[in-house]
Amino acid sequence: QVQLVESGGGLVQAGGSLRLSCAASGRAASSYAMAWFRQAPGKEREFVAAITWTGGNTKYTDSVKGRFTISRDNAKNMVYLQMNSLKPEDTADYYCAAGRQFLGDYAYWGQGTQVTVSS
Repeated sequence: QVQLVESGGGLVQAGGSLRLSCAASGRAASSYAMAWFRQAPGKEREFVAAITWTGGNTKYTDSVKGRFTISRDNAKNMVYLQMNSLKPEDTADYYCAAGRQFLGDYAYWGQGTQVTVSS
């Protein structure tokens, strides 16, 4: 079992930045691939970014490439999502997820943190 707790969400103006954090705990938490997803009001949940357990490979959805950066610190069991040049369309609840395979099914999910970008 892996437990995930997100933090760092909030209200920011367009063009601003936020850094989301995800604290992972549980057995071998640092050995899982990690990802961020988001769900905007009235929309389906969508993939944002993922990182392998070593941190050696990452993937982003096209709409955030060049603006968002996913990273991890396995010594601290933390995963981060640095979000720059935020746009109103980035407004959503952001969820951290963990899975055994990079870009596979994610078995563990956090409760989410809300990000609101004002225009």
